[in-house]
Amino acid sequence: MLWTGLGCVALALGLVGVVLPVLPTTPFVILAAFLFSKGSPRLRHWLITHRVFGPLIDDWEAHGAIPRPVKRLACAVMALAFGASLWAGFPTAVLIVQALCLGAAATYVLTRPSAPR
Repeated sequence: MLWTGLGCVALALGLVGVVLPVLPTTPFVILAAFLFSKGSPRLRHWLITHRVFGPLIDDWEAHGAIPRPVKRLACAVMALAFGASLWAGFPTAVLIVQALCLGAAATYVLTRPSAPR
């Protein structure tokens, strides 16, 4: 039950990340798939056969790959989030921390192989 509960939390965070640009979706969905593999084969099957998340999980598990359109979208959303923070006039210290975190996340995403499809 612990693995399944943690998988549900990871999936919930991933779903929040769909609408909240500062929270990444894909890593949490991949984590949920891993956690479900330990606790709930039924939920893992549902997740890996999902029409949106299934191919992302498959590419990651088979090749450690992130499809190019997902990379573009992830980087665009990160840039928009940073731009919104600039526009909102966040304090410089917050902008620096955000730039470092988003820059590290973008670097990680861009250095992963692209999906072989």
